[in-house]
Amino acid sequence: MTLQREPMANVDCAWLRMDEPTNLMMITAVLTFSEPLTVEQIKQIVAERLLPLNRFRQRVGRPNTSLGSPYWETDPHLDLDEHIRRAELPPPSDQKALQELVSRLMSIPLNPARPLWQYHVVEDYQGGSALIARIHHSIGDGIELTKVLLSMTDTARETGLAPATRRPRRRGRKGRVNRVLHAARQVGDEIVHDTLVAVRDPRRAIDLARLGTGGVLRLGQILFRMPDPQTAFKGPLGIEKRAAWSRRLPLADVKAVGKVTGGTINDVLLTAVAGGLRSYLLQRGEPVDGLSFHAVVPVNLRSLDSPITLGNKFGLVFLELPLGIADPVERLEAVKRHMDALKNSPEAPAIYGLLNVVGKGPVELESLLVAIFGTKATGVMTNVPGPRQQLYIAGAPLRDVMFWVPQSGRLGLGVSIISYNGGVLVGVATDAGLVPDPETIVAGFEHSFSEMMELVALLHADGELPEPAHTSPVNRCQAFTRQGARCRNRAQAGSTFCRVHDG
Repeated sequence: MTLQREPMANVDCAWLRMDEPTNLMMITAVLTFSEPLTVEQIKQIVAERLLPLNRFRQRVGRPNTSLGSPYWETDPHLDLDEHIRRAELPPPSDQKALQELVSRLMSIPLNPARPLWQYHVVEDYQGGSALIARIHHSIGDGIELTKVLLSMTDTARETGLAPATRRPRRRGRKGRVNRVLHAARQVGDEIVHDTLVAVRDPRRAIDLARLGTGGVLRLGQILFRMPDPQTAFKGPLGIEKRAAWSRRLPLADVKAVGKVTGGTINDVLLTAVAGGLRSYLLQRGEPVDGLSFHAVVPVNLRSLDSPITLGNKFGLVFLELPLGIADPVERLEAVKRHMDALKNSPEAPAIYGLLNVVGKGPVELESLLVAIFGTKATGVMTNVPGPRQQLYIAGAPLRDVMFWVPQSGRLGLGVSIISYNGGVLVGVATDAGLVPDPETIVAGFEHSFSEMMELVALLHADGELPEPAHTSPVNRCQAFTRQGARCRNRAQAGSTFCRVHDG
């Protein structure tokens, strides 16, 4: 029997080759629902909305020689029972139990003989249900996979119970694919607009030949940069992983902090993440004075108006996180400065071009590149903004979403920022041998954010919020001290939020 084959793109091949038992190149998502869902309901929706896309019916074919490239081929024995499974949590079926299940699944590779995806349905979770999705990075990047996964959802409860019968059925597979892509567009258009770092013109460079001198020089700067300092987050990796995520933060609270400090939503959240990482190192007795390290940040390189396609089309940038700064306002200003510099940098398309080259080269070249980049960073940090409206699957309201990309470069720390329906969650995934308790980092993040919220509460109590968008840090602090002795006394008592400036 001759199987239909499709060449694998060079960049997708690069991500496939990075797969190691101690660092699986697997994207993991957790969706929780306010009402129960069953395995059969998920099978129905997957069959209708995901299987029309080639990658969800294809497995990886391996060449007969070492010089050949992997390819995609249709799996003639596709069995949804192998890809969609029921999972159970021990009592009391709470978030801790779900986190432990996600941690175990993060440590288990996908079956290489089958299409590289799997869903686990928890039919009883906190009065509702949960869905854990595991998809190999070679199928697509975080932005595209988020949009495709959200194509399983509906924007109204009444359209979700029977998607195959509630809509007019277009004839043929082409019609089913178009319907999937339309559904993904409906709920995912805003995702590419709000990523952590967004380059101004994603189309400007696709390969090294088009990068020019600036891109090549940038690659040289990265390759010859001093390695990140040794901390608890760096070291040899093991197979076992750990995952934890925060409580749901109101997006309005994050925006309120941004209004006071003059930062964006991302600036505020990254500042709190850096605070949580700083707190964790302090609890471990590690020095943090003057400490900075880098997080690898994926950057979307698709045009905002491009059609939805699977595959990987993103670059990477190295964001400096100033953990040595104790003052949250100063830390936020440093984060903002580093972020703004990256937005105008050729770094993301340069690394995409490099991955495109090594993906068609020998495996040894890619291994060397991964090892080099792994020394220049400490973790991976992503932001996958979800839809702003309430969504449903099979009529069940989607409560929250968590999402992690793999820690490329043999890194043991991953941080994800997820927004959906007016709320934000932050998740941490770690190598268990390095950081066995990521929930401690999450707690540090929540504490750091609550400290920043104290400033907002203080200014609201005083009846006035300063306008920070076009003022300098000094002017902001002067505006804060104008609130009266209450704010001044907090500064004298050692508050990190405002200090009194002369003049």
